[in-house]
Amino acid sequence: MSSDAGKVGGYPFGDEKGKAAERAQGGGSLRHVANWISVSRIVLLVVLVGLVFTYENRMAFLILYLLSGLSDVLDGYIARRTHTESNFGARLDSVADLLLTAVILSACFSWLGEDLWTFLPWLCLIAGIRVANLVIAACKYHVFAIIHTWGNKLTGLLLFVAPLFIGLGALALLWPICLIAAVAAIEETLIHLTSPTLDLNRRCLLGRSAVHR
Repeated sequence: MSSDAGKVGGYPFGDEKGKAAERAQGGGSLRHVANWISVSRIVLLVVLVGLVFTYENRMAFLILYLLSGLSDVLDGYIARRTHTESNFGARLDSVADLLLTAVILSACFSWLGEDLWTFLPWLCLIAGIRVANLVIAACKYHVFAIIHTWGNKLTGLLLFVAPLFIGLGALALLWPICLIAAVAAIEETLIHLTSPTLDLNRRCLLGRSAVHR
């Protein structure tokens, strides 16, 4: 009788540890894919910041802009499916989120024209709270960080479509974005002030992280 009798895939029947190791090894082959996608998004966003002021072809900008958004969805999906979510990946996302904000603000300043003055007080308020959050995180946790709350994720989604609203002339739709962005920023401030440790994946003020490492 073969020594492999009673085995499935090289593991004895009921050997859950062996099966788990096999699954982990399979996930390991994609271990860094999500992070590399995040890095590529960071590079693309740096290019987009320059294109806002130096390249007048808005269609080309829009295509690259949508690609950056697609990569944001893709890296999160891969990380969850392969169980390779990590604090390092979360930090890469934080850098990409900051650059995305820079791209959006650059587009707003460039395309809104005189209408910018209507929204400028809100932009300054939100930016001020965000900067304060970074300072609080740096002083308390010794690292610059943006927490990936549901509020921040919703803000990111709405900010992402803001240039499309501006392009369509639907400026009234920018007011709800300003309100939600302000509330999300204040929520992050409260999390920093009340949390003893940094939890980048915390979902809301009253919630806990979906990932613990």
